[in-house]
Amino acid sequence: MAKVVPFRAFRYNPRHAPFEQVLTQPYDKISPAMQDKYYAAHPHNLITVEKGRVHPTDAPGNNVYTRAAAAIQECIRSGVVAQDPMASFYGYTQEYTVPGTNERYTRRGFIGAGQLEEYSAGVIYRHEHTLSGPKADRLELLRHTQMATGQLFLIYSDAQRRVDAILNEAEKSAAPATEMTDEYGVIHRLWVISDAEPVKAIQEAMAEQKLVIADGHHRYETALNYRNERRAQAGRTIADAPYERAMMTFINTQGAGLTILPTHRVVAKLREFNWSELRRHLEPWFTAESSEFGDESTKQKAREEFLRKLSAARRKRALGVYPAVAAKEKRAFYVLTLREGVDLSRLLHNVSPLQRELDVVLLHEGILEPGLGITPQSVKAEANLSYEREAGAALDAVDSGAAQIAFLLNPCDVEEVVKIATSGEVMPQKSTDFYPKLMSGITMYSVDPERA
Repeated sequence: MAKVVPFRAFRYNPRHAPFEQVLTQPYDKISPAMQDKYYAAHPHNLITVEKGRVHPTDAPGNNVYTRAAAAIQECIRSGVVAQDPMASFYGYTQEYTVPGTNERYTRRGFIGAGQLEEYSAGVIYRHEHTLSGPKADRLELLRHTQMATGQLFLIYSDAQRRVDAILNEAEKSAAPATEMTDEYGVIHRLWVISDAEPVKAIQEAMAEQKLVIADGHHRYETALNYRNERRAQAGRTIADAPYERAMMTFINTQGAGLTILPTHRVVAKLREFNWSELRRHLEPWFTAESSEFGDESTKQKAREEFLRKLSAARRKRALGVYPAVAAKEKRAFYVLTLREGVDLSRLLHNVSPLQRELDVVLLHEGILEPGLGITPQSVKAEANLSYEREAGAALDAVDSGAAQIAFLLNPCDVEEVVKIATSGEVMPQKSTDFYPKLMSGITMYSVDPERA
């Protein structure tokens, strides 16, 4: 049974700190250039907490974590950040354009404090594994600040769309408390929902839901680790302690605007690479449709044709391929489509039947390892494999000589994510890219019992 409760969020006061100048993307999406930009935007930009600068002179008493704690305390002390007077849920919409298209959508959800559960409880499910480094960093930050600034992104499936109806009413009844446009052109809007009736209705509608982590696995497991630390310190479980919960944004998969982008694979630094040999390896399993070009003047047309073909073949288990070739060899983009009647239990004998339904598994287990010798260990080390969100960037890497071959994927369906997760399995790293990201700092949640 999912337990979701309202909370008294800490939020930026726009009179002192305009939202565009202080909110940030999630910590793991902040590049060094973005970090510099955020630092320059405003003295109280969340970057000082979310992902502060590390200095060579850092020591136990003065480091990125102690400075983050001091920064959030100063924001509260000065009134730049204030706590809401009433426990609330927060309606949250994001109006955005899908990258590379003219498609415009609005994704709708709400922010609440969700009860932390072990995965074994069958309430909250993961769809990917985590790494120890990011969790250690986030745990140390939470110990010092006692403030969750980034959102956990959870999805659930409610065909009746009961919560969505409540959120719609909240949007009609008042202007948003927060409205800002981020660096990707995404418009973020927030509504405060504190009246007893809609709060109770949201809790009742969510109680029966299974929740799947879409984004924020490291932060979720960090919250679990922090909860366990505090339980050990107290010597008992205090049911209503704020560290028993975490700040979560909940999105209904049955609502509009839920977009998953593919993450493409770029291969480089192989000791030997021969496209003709790889094609012979793939011949029993895949048909290949080529979009050929002779020179730069015809390449763009071939590239556009190739991308259209790949998208059109989404339901046919198709992969896009762009190999580097020798000077006199034919240049082309290829769409590889799984042959009808292929026995995937032979090609993908090391994975479960559910995993065999995923294009990313087909690529890794059916091509990268047997055809190119890129083992799971090599993938984890990113020795020969890198990742690109934009198809153009992946293809350009081959043209520039930085890569030997690029593999393009169609996006997976959210139903696949839910099916894998609720079956107790996980997907390969970088299988999903839920877009857009949730803004850090749009609401903040204190795990300090004296401030909750």
